[in-house]
Amino acid sequence: MDIHVIQPGDTVWKLAQQYGVSPERIISDNRLINPRNLVVGQALLILQPETVYTIRPGDTLTSIAAQFGVPVVTLYQNNPELTTTPVLQPGRTITIRFAGGKTRTITVNAYAYPDIRRDVLAHALPSLTYLTIFGYGFTTEGELIGIDDQPLINLAYEFGTAPVMLLSSITETGTFSGERASLLFQDTALQNKVLDNILLVMREKGYVGLDVDFEYIQPEDSAAYVGFLQNATARLHAEGYFVNTDLAPKTSSRQRGLLYEAHDYGSIGAVSDTVLLMTYEWGYTYGPPLAVAPLDRVREVVEYAVTQIPVRKILMGIPNYGYDWALPFVRGVTRAPAIGNEYAVQIAGRYGAEILFDETAQSPHFNYWGSTGVQHEVWFEDIRSIQAKCNLMDEFGLLGCGYWNAMRPFAQNWLYLSYRYDIRKVV
Repeated sequence: MDIHVIQPGDTVWKLAQQYGVSPERIISDNRLINPRNLVVGQALLILQPETVYTIRPGDTLTSIAAQFGVPVVTLYQNNPELTTTPVLQPGRTITIRFAGGKTRTITVNAYAYPDIRRDVLAHALPSLTYLTIFGYGFTTEGELIGIDDQPLINLAYEFGTAPVMLLSSITETGTFSGERASLLFQDTALQNKVLDNILLVMREKGYVGLDVDFEYIQPEDSAAYVGFLQNATARLHAEGYFVNTDLAPKTSSRQRGLLYEAHDYGSIGAVSDTVLLMTYEWGYTYGPPLAVAPLDRVREVVEYAVTQIPVRKILMGIPNYGYDWALPFVRGVTRAPAIGNEYAVQIAGRYGAEILFDETAQSPHFNYWGSTGVQHEVWFEDIRSIQAKCNLMDEFGLLGCGYWNAMRPFAQNWLYLSYRYDIRKVV
C-alpha cells in the first residue's frame, strides 16, 4: 500500500505505471470524479492487488467467494462498486486479495440518518460492524418519537452489518433538550415506559443494541444519568442486547462546560458495554477555521479515556466531513457549512487551490478565492489523516472506531479500513 501526494505534472496514467496498478483501480479506489484534473497536494490511496479473478458466465459472488475461500463481504470490501452492481459482467476483473496482511481485528461503527443516499450507504456497509441509525427521541409521556428506519435496517443486514438503535433527548423540533433528559433521569416510571417501548421496537425491527446519546446534560444530573444507564443496561442485557454510550471529548475529570460535566467517564464506562469518544468538532460551524479532529487534541482525549475506561470498550470517533469557512472569520456572524471530504477536493480542483497538510493536526487544508471574490479556508479529512487516526487507535489498542457520519461518500477511507483490518462482523 502507498499514499501518493499529487505533484505538478502527475496523471493517473503515470501513477498507474509507477505503482504497477491499473488506472481504473486508482480512479475507483479514490472515486475520482474528474481523473484528468488531479489537485496538487491531493492524497491518493494506492493498493496493489495480489489475487484477481476475471468473471465468467454463470459466476455469482457466492460461487467466487467459495472458490477462493473468502466471505462474500470480502469481495464487497475489495471491490466497492459491486455493492451497487446487481449483475456480474463476464470479462470484468475483480480483486480477491490485496498485497499486505491485516494488522488486527477491530469494531467499526458509523452513524446515519434515514435519508442517506442508498448507494453511499451501500459502499460503507461492508466495512462496518454496526450501523447506528439516528435517532429516536421520547415524549414526556414516554412514547417514542420515531423515524423511518426499516429500509436502512434491511440494507445493513444485506452486508452483514448489525443495526443499532439510537436514543437521545432530541425533541419533536429536532433539538437536544436538557430539560427532557433531566425528566427522564429523575423519573424511574418514565424510564421504564421508554425502555418498554425501545424493547418493542428492537424486537420488531431487528436491532441488536442501543446507542445512548445524551448531550448538554445539566451537571447536577450526572449521577442520575448513570442511574438511568444502569437501568437501561439491566433491561437490555436481560433480552440479549448491548448498550453503547456516547461521550463528550474530555481531557480531565475537572473539565468544565455543559457538554462535559455530566459525562463521568469512569462511571459511564463501568456501566456501558462500549463507549464512543466524540473526538471531533474542534473545528465547527460557528468556530474559527481549524481541523475538525486535530490529532494532538484527539490524543489528549484518548490518553485521559484509557485511565478511566478499559480499552476493550472504547471506540474512537472519526469525522467523515469538513468545513468551508468564508474569511475573515467573525465570531457570531460566520457560519461554515459542513462539506464532504471528496467534495472538498473537488472544490480545490475547481478553484485551482493547492492542498496543504498540517503536521501537528495531521489534517489537510487549503484556501481559495470563490467566484464572488471572497476568500475561503477549508479543513477536511483524507487518507493521510485517516491513517494517522488509525495509528493512534492502534497505539492504545482500542476496540475500534466510530464515524460521524456515513452520510457523505469517502471511498478511500472505507477501502483503507478493510485493507488494514479484519472488520468484526456479528450478524
